[in-house]
Amino acid sequence: MEHPLSLHSSTVLAPLRNNLDFMASPVEDRPGLLIRDPYQYSDVTLIIPPVLVQVLELFDGVSTALDLRQALVRITGELSVGDAGAQLIDSLSQAGFLENEAYLNMRQARHDEFSSAPTRQPAHAGTAYPDEPAELRQFLDGYFSAPDQDPAPFLSNGNLIGLAAPHASPQGAWESYRDAYRLLGPAHHDKIFVVLGTSHYGAPERFGLTRKNFITPTGEARTERSMVDWLAAEAPSSIEMEDYCHATEHSIEFQITFLQHVCGAGVRVLPILCGPYAKSIYEGGAPEQDEAVHRFLSSLGELHAKHKDQLVWVLGVDMAHIGRRYGDSFQAVAHQGEMLAISSRDKDRIQRIAGGDARGFWDMIQDNQDDLKWCGSSPIYTFLRAVPEARAHLLRYQHWQIDPQSVVSFAALAFTA
Repeated sequence: MEHPLSLHSSTVLAPLRNNLDFMASPVEDRPGLLIRDPYQYSDVTLIIPPVLVQVLELFDGVSTALDLRQALVRITGELSVGDAGAQLIDSLSQAGFLENEAYLNMRQARHDEFSSAPTRQPAHAGTAYPDEPAELRQFLDGYFSAPDQDPAPFLSNGNLIGLAAPHASPQGAWESYRDAYRLLGPAHHDKIFVVLGTSHYGAPERFGLTRKNFITPTGEARTERSMVDWLAAEAPSSIEMEDYCHATEHSIEFQITFLQHVCGAGVRVLPILCGPYAKSIYEGGAPEQDEAVHRFLSSLGELHAKHKDQLVWVLGVDMAHIGRRYGDSFQAVAHQGEMLAISSRDKDRIQRIAGGDARGFWDMIQDNQDDLKWCGSSPIYTFLRAVPEARAHLLRYQHWQIDPQSVVSFAALAFTA
């Protein structure tokens, strides 16, 4: 029986989604291109064999099924390619990887599921960190028990107003997590932690809010709903309320996991996802020249002014992303070669943060349209504008060799006023 979408037809192929993750297959006996859905609308992971990778460009919303057949005949030298083409179309569609009705239904179902859920469930327990409470406690205790010198001679009673920690994998970044979070003592346990996280998949120039409490294996962190509601009322056009990105985003989940370990399961949080300031980076001008950004930064600054004695700020931010994994033409090796210059540029930016120089920091981000690919620039700028009196102290700067050809940099920072 002929496949419903005949490869002899002029039917246009549905386009491949442009918000998927693509990478070389890590499976030794299954080479090809690995595709997965970072939004977790689909839990399917596909590995496209090398012979089929080049035809993926035909899923562009313009090419037809006949174009696909002709390409397969040309590549394989075989005339009987109907089954291979039909199977590729079916696999991509059923996985939710094409811009078609199947994907739209899948996406709507996941959005509805998150919106109606009473709490935000952990998305990375059991993968990035243990999903059993006792095992998680032992896992984190092991990091905090590692000996090191006192990193905070600049601290005095009450002058810590915030910290910045990575959002990279705890196993790869544990020293920076430890150096940041061990600054929190009993005096901070009753504070409200304003957690600014990078929104890796969120809308540019927008901020993601949720009223949901965050669940981890440790327990239930309490979201300060009154503050969420106040921000939503003050800057309604600036936010995505019950932003689905919260369902899958790790940049806040990791911070809450560490906060609970240090301050208790019921720690109070105000979780805010910061979308990229793409308009400013690619078109110029300050981020707040966008009215939505301006409105939210003003509101967040007002919130700080009203409640500063209650608040501690937490930034979940990584810095440079360098190497082939991130589109560079060269292999990146931690603390070697190209990465020596990257370190110097990173530290120039950190100096701007240390001095509370939001404009100077952003000038460096805009240079070459942020060719360092700082995954954390928008939360940092947001914080510097909302809390202009903040001054940063560098506790640790690190490179993480995330794969043999790529490096991520990050740091632990303490903020005082």
